[in-house]
Amino acid sequence: MSSLFSAQLHPGRALGFLVLGASLHDVLTRLKAEPQRFPKLDLVYSPTDPVKEPVALGLPANGIRLRFDGPEQRLRLIEILDFTKNHIFLKPANDKERDLVRPTSTAPEAAAPTDAAPGPTFRHIYQRFLGPTYDGEYVPDAETYVLSYPGVAFTFPMRRKDYSPAKDVVSLLSSTAIPSSMAVFSGDSWAQARETMWTEILPSLKTFAPLAKGKDVFPDEVSLVKIHGGGKLQLFRKWTNASFWIMLGETTPQQLVAELGPPDAIYRKNDQRMYIHKLRAASNTMARPSGNDLKRQDDLTDTDQSSHPASDDYDSNDEAVEDSTVANVSGECFYNYFYHGFDVLVSTPTTPSRPPPSQDGNPNIPEPPFRSTHADRLVATKVILHGNVPGSYPFNRHRRCRWEISYLQEPPDAAAATTTTTANSEMPFPEIEARLREEWKSIYPSEAEARQKQRGMVLNRGWGDSPGSSCELLGGWEESGGTNPGVGKGRGEESTTTLYGFPGLVFEVLKNGYVSAVTVF
Repeated sequence: MSSLFSAQLHPGRALGFLVLGASLHDVLTRLKAEPQRFPKLDLVYSPTDPVKEPVALGLPANGIRLRFDGPEQRLRLIEILDFTKNHIFLKPANDKERDLVRPTSTAPEAAAPTDAAPGPTFRHIYQRFLGPTYDGEYVPDAETYVLSYPGVAFTFPMRRKDYSPAKDVVSLLSSTAIPSSMAVFSGDSWAQARETMWTEILPSLKTFAPLAKGKDVFPDEVSLVKIHGGGKLQLFRKWTNASFWIMLGETTPQQLVAELGPPDAIYRKNDQRMYIHKLRAASNTMARPSGNDLKRQDDLTDTDQSSHPASDDYDSNDEAVEDSTVANVSGECFYNYFYHGFDVLVSTPTTPSRPPPSQDGNPNIPEPPFRSTHADRLVATKVILHGNVPGSYPFNRHRRCRWEISYLQEPPDAAAATTTTTANSEMPFPEIEARLREEWKSIYPSEAEARQKQRGMVLNRGWGDSPGSSCELLGGWEESGGTNPGVGKGRGEESTTTLYGFPGLVFEVLKNGYVSAVTVF
C-alpha cells in the first residue's frame, strides 16, 4: 500500500516538489526514486506526434495527473483528480497550516484514509483555505463551473439549467458543493492561462524560493543547441541570454566543466562492433587510406557511444586493428550530462567534419582564439544530443535537448504568409533530410553516390548488443539483465531505429519519423 502523498501548495508555482517548469526527466526520476509513495506511473502521449503534442503523466495511486508540453517537456499543469489520495495544505506567511482536506490520521506514513471526505467543500475553499475571489467561468459543453484564483482553480460540476449569468458565485454554488478536480497553473486566472499554457516561458526553477534555499549550486539548463557545422555548436541558456561554444577538436574538458559543471557520470568503454563497415568502406577505395580517412569514412556507422580509433597505417590483419584500438583507448571517455540532455566524447584530437558549403568562410562563426598542437591532449570530439522521445527505447535516460541546424533554413513564403523556419528537433526527419540533401549535393559526383552514402542502417536497441546501445553510456544495465528504465514495464517502447549519416551528423530516427538522437562530430 502506498504512503499518502503530502505536499504544500504554492499557488502558481508548485505542489510540493512538483514545480511548474520542471522537466519531464527530472520529475520522472524523482517519482521513480520513491516507488512506495508513487507505485504506478501512467505515461500518455501521441504515438504519431510525441514531440509536438502534450504529454500526460498519471499517478493513479495518488490522485494526481501532470501535463507537460511536447517540445520542451516542461511541467505546465498539475491536476488533483482525487482528494482522498493525497494531503494538500497551504502555509501562508506567519500563519498556521491550512488543510485542503483534513486526513483522518496525521502519521507521516499513514495510508490514504477510507473514511475521509471526498473533497473540500466550496465553503471551506471560499471561507478558510484560499478566501474570496471573483466570479468563475461556466463551461456549458462540459457542464462545469471553474472557480479561479491566481495560479489555482477548482472545477465544480453544474448542470446547464442550474447556471445563470445573473447570479454570483455564492448564489450558484452550494456551500457543500465539492469540486471534481483542482488545477495548479501559471497565470492570474484559468481563463487567461489556457491561452498561453503550453508556450509561456516559465521562470527558472532557481527563482523558486524553497529550491533556492539549498546549498547546491548548479549551472542553468541548456535550452537550445545550435549546430553550425564544421564541428561548432552554440549552446544557449534561456534565462540568462548567454551562450557559449563547443568547438570539436579544441574545447577541453576543463572548459566543459567550467560552463556546464561536472558531468553526471563519466563512462569509459569503447564499442568496436561496427568496425567491419569502416574496413569495407576503406577497401573500396583505390588508394591506401590514412588513419584519419579510415576514421571518417562512412561516419554513419560511428554511432553515438564511441569513436573508432584507427592506426596511422591501415592493416587488414585483425590483430593489428585490435592493437591500434587498444593503443588509442587511453583517456577516452564520455562526459554524460543526463540533466542537460547530451553527452560529450572526450578523446585525443580528431579533425572535425568539413563546414557545409553554404557556411564555408562565414564571418559570424568564431574561430578558436588559439590552437594547441599537442597530439596527446584531450578535447571534445563528438556531442550526442538526446531527444528523450516518449515511446523510444532510451526514454528518460536524458532530459530532452532541443536543437537547430542553423544552416538549414527555409526562406519565408510571402504568398503563404510563412516565416523563416530552421530545421530543428521538432521537425520530422524526412523534411530535415530533404534540406540536407540539397545543402550537400555539390560534394558528391552524382545523385546515385549521394544516396548510397546517405542510406539508412537499421538498429534494434532491444537486443542489448546493438552498436550504439545505451548500455555504452550507462555502464551496462542491459548486460546485467536490468529492465528498461522507462515508465512501467511492457509499455511497447520502440526499439528499432534507423541511422542516417551526413557530413558531421548522424541521426537516429524512430519509425514515426522523429529524431531520437543526433550525433555531431
